[in-house]
Amino acid sequence: MASLVVQTSFLGDVVLTTPLIAELAKRGDVDVLATRPGAEILSNNPAIRNRIVYEKRGDDRGLSGFLRTVGTLRRNPYEAAYLAQGSVRSGMLSLAAGIRHRIGFDTSAGSAFYTERVRYQPDRHHTERLLSLAFSDCADPFVPEQVRPRLYPGDDERRVVDKLLADAGIDDKNFIALGPGSAWGTKRWPFYPELALLLADRFSIVVVGGNGDVESGDLIAAQLPAGRALNSAGRLSLLASAEIIGRAKALVGNDSAPQHLASAMGTPTVTIFGPTVPAFGFGPLAPKSESAGVTGLDCRPCDRHGPMRCPLGHWRCMRELSSSEVYEILMRTLS
Repeated sequence: MASLVVQTSFLGDVVLTTPLIAELAKRGDVDVLATRPGAEILSNNPAIRNRIVYEKRGDDRGLSGFLRTVGTLRRNPYEAAYLAQGSVRSGMLSLAAGIRHRIGFDTSAGSAFYTERVRYQPDRHHTERLLSLAFSDCADPFVPEQVRPRLYPGDDERRVVDKLLADAGIDDKNFIALGPGSAWGTKRWPFYPELALLLADRFSIVVVGGNGDVESGDLIAAQLPAGRALNSAGRLSLLASAEIIGRAKALVGNDSAPQHLASAMGTPTVTIFGPTVPAFGFGPLAPKSESAGVTGLDCRPCDRHGPMRCPLGHWRCMRELSSSEVYEILMRTLS
């Protein structure tokens, strides 16, 4: 019998779920229920049989979308559902679909619908927490190969990235990727333009991100000479973004999706943490990666995600982390 993984959360969470998917695929067929962007970034993954799109805030919102999705799941009998996203709605969905075994964290909002509750371990990286759903309360540490996420750009993504870099005159063996964006306002470190200038003598710069990062990417690229900068924000699919990050010598980014793409592609990463901290379990996983942040602030961390505005109005957790400090950390990473 097949297993179903339910992961309809943020894009980074989808990426961090791939080790769980890989483990379950050793035992049988695996289908994944995800949002459309989540399903897109899981394309080409050899561990997945079917990707089922559930647009809970779009076409599938409300009772009619819920019932339609239940019908889809009932056509594919599952032995177990692994609730990587632990909302009440996800729990109800797996129950309504008639899935006999429903496994999730004991702290999840939807845990009343689970047949097995796995202890949530806040001191572990989130990939390890998710992977523990496949092992119940296994106390043994996982080996690095088990917990590293994986993404699988294909030939189409490689061709798109080849052309984009060639048209911009970027040497694809000597550029640094910058990921200035985040869905959360206080996670956006403000000194990427300064960092780009510090790096420009030695490296080309490629900005990565979504449609909301185009303006900040233009600001970074406009100050650099032609052939030394490319703003790819909003121009690439999710997997093509992973492909271009995978070619970078390193990524500097916030506590947001690009660092998880870098982890999946094995790209050394300097992750900038402001209102959040690596101890929450969402730090970079690629070899030679480091985290940067201001220490000694009583107000840090202030939020599990990072609020849109600083609750105290000073935003010291980001404003007091200089471009020269991040530059030095990056040079250490590259050495």
